[in-house]
Amino acid sequence: MVSLPHPSLLHGAVSAPCLCCRKGKDQFDNLEKHTQWGIDVLEKYIKFVKERTEIELSYAKQLRNLSKKYQPKKNSKEEEEYRYTSTRAFLATLNEMNDYAGQHEVISENMTSLITAELTRYVQELKQERKSHFHDGRKAQQHIETCWKQLEASKRRFERDCKEADRAQQYFEKMDADINVTKADVEKARQQAQLRHQMAEDSKAEYSSTLQKFNSEQHEHYYTHIPNIFQKIQEMEERRIVRIGESMKTFAEVDRQVIPIIGKCLDEITKAAESVDHKNDSQMVIEAFKSGFEPPGDVDFEDFTQPMKRTVSESSLSNSRGDGKSEPKFGSKSKGKLWPFIKKNKGAGPEDFSNLPPEQRRKKLQQKVDELNRDIQKEMDSRDALTKMKDVYIKNPQMGDAASVDHRLAELGQNIEKLRLEVQKFEGWLAEVEGRLPARSEQHRRQSGVYEAQNPSGVNSCAQDRESPDGSYTEEQSQETEMKVPATDFDDEFDDEEPLPTIGTCKALYTFEGQNEGTISVAEGEMLYVIEEDKGDGWTRIRRNEDEEGYVPTSYVEVYLDKNAKDVHKPLQKISE
Repeated sequence: MVSLPHPSLLHGAVSAPCLCCRKGKDQFDNLEKHTQWGIDVLEKYIKFVKERTEIELSYAKQLRNLSKKYQPKKNSKEEEEYRYTSTRAFLATLNEMNDYAGQHEVISENMTSLITAELTRYVQELKQERKSHFHDGRKAQQHIETCWKQLEASKRRFERDCKEADRAQQYFEKMDADINVTKADVEKARQQAQLRHQMAEDSKAEYSSTLQKFNSEQHEHYYTHIPNIFQKIQEMEERRIVRIGESMKTFAEVDRQVIPIIGKCLDEITKAAESVDHKNDSQMVIEAFKSGFEPPGDVDFEDFTQPMKRTVSESSLSNSRGDGKSEPKFGSKSKGKLWPFIKKNKGAGPEDFSNLPPEQRRKKLQQKVDELNRDIQKEMDSRDALTKMKDVYIKNPQMGDAASVDHRLAELGQNIEKLRLEVQKFEGWLAEVEGRLPARSEQHRRQSGVYEAQNPSGVNSCAQDRESPDGSYTEEQSQETEMKVPATDFDDEFDDEEPLPTIGTCKALYTFEGQNEGTISVAEGEMLYVIEEDKGDGWTRIRRNEDEEGYVPTSYVEVYLDKNAKDVHKPLQKISE
C-alpha cells in the first residue's frame, strides 16, 4: 500500500512566494515613479537655468543699448563737451558698463555650455539607463512568475493524481472485501490502484523537481537579480542627485568667476569718479568763454533838467572808437554800437573773426593757422611724392612719362604758395591780437566796414565787433590807453553819411526812460518817426530829430507804417538783419 504526503502540506510550503512576487512588483512600480520624478526635477532645473541665461542675455543687451544710447555722437557738439573731467568720467562709466554687460553675456554662455547642454545630454542618457534597468527588472519578474506558474501546475497535477490514487485504493479495498465480486474484478481493481499510485509517484517526483527548481530560481531572483537591479537603479539615482548638486555648484561658480572682472569694472567707475576735478572743469570753462574785454567805465550823470534834448554820454560805453570826440549823428557812427538790441548775424562771420571777443578771436585764429599749416604739409608731402615719381620716370622711361606730372607739380606749387599767403595773413591778425603788432588804424577798420557793408557776408561785423557774451562792450583798441587817432577826411565823409529814411510814424503810449546805450527816452503822447520796425526782438528804432535816434520797446509805442516806404526800404532791412 502506497503512502503519500497530504497535498495541503505541499501547498502550504509554496504559498509564500506569491505574496513576495506581488510585493516585488509593487516595489518596482514605486521605484519607477520615484526615478521618473527625479528626471522631472532635473528637467525642471534645466529649464530654470535656461531661463536664467535668457535673462542674463536680455540684461546684457539692455545694458549695451543703454551705454550706446548715451555715447556721444561723432562730430557733434556732444563730443566737444566730453573734454571736462565730469563728462569724461561719465564716458568711462558708459564704457565700463559695456564691459559689465559683456560679463553677463559670459555668465549666459558658460551656464548654457556647462549646465544646460551638459544636463540635457545627461538626461537623455539617464532615461536610456533607467529604461534598461526597469526592462531587466520586469524581465526577471516575468521569469519568476513563469516559474511560479509551472510550480503551481505541477502541484495541482500531483494533487489530482494523489486523489485519484486514493480513490482507486479505496475501490480496490472495497472490491477485495466483497465476496460476491469475482477474482478477476478484484485483480483489475488492484491493477488500477497500482497504476494510480504509480502516476501519483511520478507526479510527486515531477513536483519535487519543479519545486526545487523554483526555490533555486526564487533564491536567485530575490538574492541576486533583484538586488543587482535595485543596486543599479540606486546608483543611477545617486548619480542624478550628485549631478544636480554639481550643476548647482557650477551655477554659483559661473557667477563667482566674473565677480573679479565686474569688481574691476566697478573699480574703474570709482576711479573715473574720483578723477572728477571741479577746479579743472571750471578753469576749462573760463578758458573757453573768457572774452578778453575790459569792464566798462562808469556811466556819467545825464542832466535832464536841460531842454528835452538828450546828450550822448561821454562814458566808456559811448566812446565808439576811442577818438575822444562826440558823435553829432546818432544814425551814422552810433548805429554800430546798438549791440544789445541788434540781432546777431546768423551768416558767416568776417574772415579775421573780428566779430569775436579778443581771447576767442585769438583761439580761432590760432586754430586756422594750425589748420593751414597742416594743409601746407599735406601739399608738400604730395609734391615730394610726385617729385620722386618724376625722378623714377626719368630714370625708367618705360614706367611712365615724366612730363605727365609737371602740370600737377605746378598746381601743388601754386596751392602751397596760396596757403602760405593765407598763413601770413592769419598770422598777422594773430600777432595783432597778441600785441606783437600795432592794432589796425581806425581808418582801416572803417574801410573794412564799408567793404563789408557792400558784401552781405560781412554785414553787421561792426556790431558784432562790440558784442560780448557777458553783456560788456568795448572796442578793439585798448580802453586803458585811450589812444586818440586824428580825424581824417575819410572820417568826416563817414560821419556825414545819409541817415536811415523814415518808414512811418509812431505815438508813445507810455513814458520810457532810455538809460541803456542805444535807447532813447520818450514821453507819453510824443510823436516820433520810425526808421526801423521791430525785427522780432521787441524793439523799434525811432528818430526824434536829426541828432537823436535810438530804440524803444515796441509795446511802448503805437506804430503807423507807410506801406510804400516800407516796400521801398525792404532791401535795406535785409542788410541790417
